[in-house]
Amino acid sequence: MKVDLCILLFLVGIVSHSQETIDEVSVKTSVEDFFKAFHKQDTTALRIMVHPTIQMQSISIKVDAEPKLITEEYGNFLKAIYAIPKTTKFKEEIHSFKIQVDGPMANVSTPYSFYVNDELSHCGVNTFQLFKEKGIWKIIYIIDTRTKKGCEPI
Repeated sequence: MKVDLCILLFLVGIVSHSQETIDEVSVKTSVEDFFKAFHKQDTTALRIMVHPTIQMQSISIKVDAEPKLITEEYGNFLKAIYAIPKTTKFKEEIHSFKIQVDGPMANVSTPYSFYVNDELSHCGVNTFQLFKEKGIWKIIYIIDTRTKKGCEPI
């Protein structure tokens, strides 16, 4: 009887925990889909997966200079992605995901390395803020750091 009760409590714990995991998996999938569309230069998909009021910023970190905060319009980002020549190979390699979900809000942090034509260009960390609207996770804010210092080739 005690064994049955322990198994039942264990299974209830797994089911309770899996509800949180479903949102975490959905959030991670949203960010992964963002990068798939980014690499395909699919600006239509990139527009659909974000909230209309999305904000984007970057923090440029250069040697012997103060970090610089740059704000970019999402529409300009899409134009820049679309304008990359098809002969240019680019890839943002994500090293890991740290995901926090609190109800309809999620934060995803992803260290990355960025390559152009197979050469390391820069590295940093992306942070995505997402909002769950009508059951769908939408990216509402993206900020990243960009530096050449301390980047290790993969």
